[in-house]
Amino acid sequence: MGSVPHSTSAYDLSFYTNSSSEESSVNPKDLRLFFESQQKYLNYFFQNLDLSQTLTFTQTLLSSKGTIFFSGVGKSGFVSQKISQTLVSLGVRSSFLSPTDALHGDIGILSRSDILVLFSKSGNTEELMKLVPCAKAKGAYLISVTSYQGNLLSAVCDFNVHLPLEREICPFDLAPVTSTAIQMVFGDTVAIALMSAKNLSRDEYAANHPAGRIGKRLIFKVKDVMKKQEELPLCMEDDMIMDQLVELTSKGCGCILVIDDEHHLVGTFTDGDLRRTLKASGEGFFKLTVGQMCNRNPRIIDPEAMAVEAMQKMESPPSPVHFLPVVNHQNVVIGIITLHGLVSAGL
Repeated sequence: MGSVPHSTSAYDLSFYTNSSSEESSVNPKDLRLFFESQQKYLNYFFQNLDLSQTLTFTQTLLSSKGTIFFSGVGKSGFVSQKISQTLVSLGVRSSFLSPTDALHGDIGILSRSDILVLFSKSGNTEELMKLVPCAKAKGAYLISVTSYQGNLLSAVCDFNVHLPLEREICPFDLAPVTSTAIQMVFGDTVAIALMSAKNLSRDEYAANHPAGRIGKRLIFKVKDVMKKQEELPLCMEDDMIMDQLVELTSKGCGCILVIDDEHHLVGTFTDGDLRRTLKASGEGFFKLTVGQMCNRNPRIIDPEAMAVEAMQKMESPPSPVHFLPVVNHQNVVIGIITLHGLVSAGL
């Protein structure tokens, strides 16, 4: 057993680095060549793809009455999972079926109304070949997506899509890099074609992505992200400004909502208004009420408005603001929405 190295300081990293005096580096010309070669091989795919095959494949998925399952081994398996997840996000019933797990019970999920799409570069993958007769026994419709001509998988499936592959960018033409890029481009492009054919609206798409920024912008309303009840910085218009300094600073809104006895909005008083009042009135500041110095024509918003509309309203001319009072159709204050709150909500 070799000796254990002494503790390594931040300035002694030689144990973890290449001991060779000549360090390896990326040749810029080689890097450029690799990208140019990849572009060439991808162009070969686009130029030689059989669109009639692709149309049949896409229409078959669109007409599916059951679940569209995807399967593959290795890198093709990862691609299959990604394409399935893309379809799910578009509202299409889809799932990944591991060929290994399928042979140990998971194939029970397959039914006669389902489609099973098998991704394989060679089309001769042993695990998929073993899966085919079992899937056929379940009555599923089988589609192979392969790149080698005359492969075994295409001969035993109900339909085959050929993905033209000139070669891998790998110098040995072995590592599955160009082939997986082609599979991904093909699958995701078909997914978008399905999205178009289904006339998926922005609202429907957003409903499938409630945690994403797009979904939040299209789903969240003002009432979903506003402060309310005890969180509101409130005061009456006859209250002295001096007496409301704590309320102005403690609620984290940078303002006070000025209301009357029936909770109607009278105006707003901000920390900016406070600074301007102090500068203009001097000692007279101690005798002023909030109502005397508040803005009686503030921007407001309805609780049913979209949250993104609130953000747009805050940023609109003549000058941006950092909050909006939320009032109902009777001008009763029910909340406040802040720019910080919108940003915190991921909008």
